[in-house]
This record gives sequence, C-alpha cells and structure tokens, in this order.
Amino acid sequence: MAKVNDILQAKGNEIFSVSPDTTVYAALEILFEKNISALVILDQQKPKGIFTERDYARKVVLKGKSSKETTIKEIMTADLITISPECSIEEAMQIMTNNHIRHLPVVEQEKMTGIISIGDVVKFLLKEQQFIIDTMENYIKGA
Repeated sequence: MAKVNDILQAKGNEIFSVSPDTTVYAALEILFEKNISALVILDQQKPKGIFTERDYARKVVLKGKSSKETTIKEIMTADLITISPECSIEEAMQIMTNNHIRHLPVVEQEKMTGIISIGDVVKFLLKEQQFIIDTMENYIKGA
C-alpha cells in the first residue's frame, strides 16, 4: 500500500511558507511566483495554519478587505489538518474529501516534512495504475 512519503519522494519536500505577520499581498506574490495555490504559515518553525487561494477569495475579496493591509493571521485557516508521511494515500484522499480541502501538510514529530495536494495524489495514483496496466499487458503478451 502506497504511503504519503512515496508522493513526497516523487515530488520533493520543498515547502513554501510565510509568517503570520506577512501581508496577504506579499503572500499572493509568492503564490504567483512559485505557481502554487497554498502556503503554510510557520511561527517559530511550527505550522500554525495554511493560506490558500480559496482563503483569499472568500476572506479578502468577498469581504472587501485590502490585500496590502490585511495580514495572513487575520484570514488564514488556523485549524490545520496534518498527516504523517506514513499515512496511506487512500487515507489522505479520505481526509481531503471529508474536510473539503485540497492541501495537506505532512508533519513528523512536530516538524513539517512536506505538503501534498489533491493533484499530487491523483498524479501518483494515475502513474501507479499505468504501471499496473503496463505490467499486465507485458505479462499477457509474454514479454
């Protein structure tokens, strides 16, 4: 059974983060620059929340706030759901589905080791399925 750590090994462990006092505008610049849709909020190297494009749309744009004056701590999702690297991919998918979230920080012994998205999960599963199909085709052909 595949684990979240398998996804991290394939995609890497790079984590993009900001502090709670970062302005929303500065965070948006990082999202754009890195072509990502979520940032982890770290306070003294510990994960305290997550900021996503959804947070921006719902908590800044729709509320008429200024992204240059609003800080991340005012709008971040503070109820951070995390998983361990040993969590199964199926369990990670279930957590994302049940909680209507698209990103899961991966934490081991209170330290972040990476972050996965629903896109990472789908990509991994598609690769895994293609490997199985190729293996079965080769077996059937007698290769």
